[in-house]
Amino acid sequence: MKKKYNVHIIESRCKMCGLCVGFCPQKVLEAKINTIPEVLNPDKCIGCKLCYQKCPDIAIFVEERTAPYNE
Repeated sequence: MKKKYNVHIIESRCKMCGLCVGFCPQKVLEAKINTIPEVLNPDKCIGCKLCYQKCPDIAIFVEERTAPYNE
């Protein structure tokens, strides 16, 4: 089973530089000029964490999704 990931943006830390958007190989994130990025395609995330690595303010993080206990 393919792993899935959640991408979280900490808006209070984000300076809207767009590096996370530019480095994402799967186009999970999107941002317009001077806006906080949005997670538009979370199911496309492959967990590479390039967005986290390139963010100068540690305003984004990626975590593996955990299955609900009832599955």
